[in-house]
Amino acid sequence: MPVTKANGIDICHETFGAADARPLLLLRGLGTQLAHWSGEFCQRLADAGHRLVIFDNRDVGLSTHFHGAGMPDLAAVVQAMRRGEMPPLAYTIDDMADDVVGLMDALDLPSAHVAGISMGGMISQVVACRHPDRVRSMTSIMASTGNPELPGPTEEALRVLMTPSPPGREANVRARLETQKVIGSPGYPTDEAISREVAGHTYDRSFDPAGVARQMAAIQVSGDRRPALAKLTVPTLVIHGADDPLVRLEGGRDTARSIPGAELLVIPGMGHDVAPGLHDRLIQAISAHTAVAEVATGA
Repeated sequence: MPVTKANGIDICHETFGAADARPLLLLRGLGTQLAHWSGEFCQRLADAGHRLVIFDNRDVGLSTHFHGAGMPDLAAVVQAMRRGEMPPLAYTIDDMADDVVGLMDALDLPSAHVAGISMGGMISQVVACRHPDRVRSMTSIMASTGNPELPGPTEEALRVLMTPSPPGREANVRARLETQKVIGSPGYPTDEAISREVAGHTYDRSFDPAGVARQMAAIQVSGDRRPALAKLTVPTLVIHGADDPLVRLEGGRDTARSIPGAELLVIPGMGHDVAPGLHDRLIQAISAHTAVAEVATGA
């Protein structure tokens, strides 16, 4: 896979589809890598008319890791924010959004459709707010606005989110399977053999718990995006699972309310993952949204 210099860091990426198809950047969530995307899902998005670009966010996979920044003290980050102080961090969500635009520059994409899941949905929102001229449409999936009054994760979902990743391949794979059971889609269960294979492959590709913690710290200081989202004119689709225990459905509803003209798609039985059983629905929704946006924006 190619590694490209963008926004001052190395970003590992992969491209699917024809060069003249409508460009779509697909962003991953906290601690996950481009290898977590199903190849079948990516190819089908390409077949639906996209030049699809997937990539490793900073601090995961084969993109630049900020090892010199060390392990952040997440409790201290929260305490600083409660005092109204910005703690010193290696980077913020704004920097990760600028990575996306830097990658677009490196790939010679003046504009593109941007879609992301979870933290990737947050980054997509910030890309649209900071660089609206570069975004043809935005799809925010299983993400929220940073509104502090929204309900948090369920107790069990918070437990698996905050449990440190255990060292050792087999222990880590078991932990990932446990996380899948808690936050996955109850209406679209993923075969355990598939989950085990993906967990093992991504562990072998990159294991950096401190990098994941640095991403989490960036999320914690990202703030309330509603004032910026209220100014958006980018065509927006919000997709959220009715059964998401990590980012509750109200987070998706709040996102759609905050963006003028945004469309909200709620999927019953969907949790906080992109299960194979959801591929048809997601591909159809994303593809229809980008196709309509092409016409609306004259791209």
